[in-house]
Amino acid sequence: MAQQCDICGKKPQAGNRISHAHNVTKRRWNVNLRPVHARVGATTKHMRVCTSCLRSGKVVKA
Repeated sequence: MAQQCDICGKKPQAGNRISHAHNVTKRRWNVNLRPVHARVGATTKHMRVCTSCLRSGKVVKA
């Protein structure tokens, strides 16, 4: 299953981990996803939603 928000489509971002000696390796910033039961229209649906969408009110929990 993809690590992606069902509402806004936010995905993990890639970048570099840089040590004190300036050794550079790849790293990922993962999305803070939460499984919720959300109200979609008249039905409820199980979704994986990022916490920024939950806080901003884009999702109505059922």
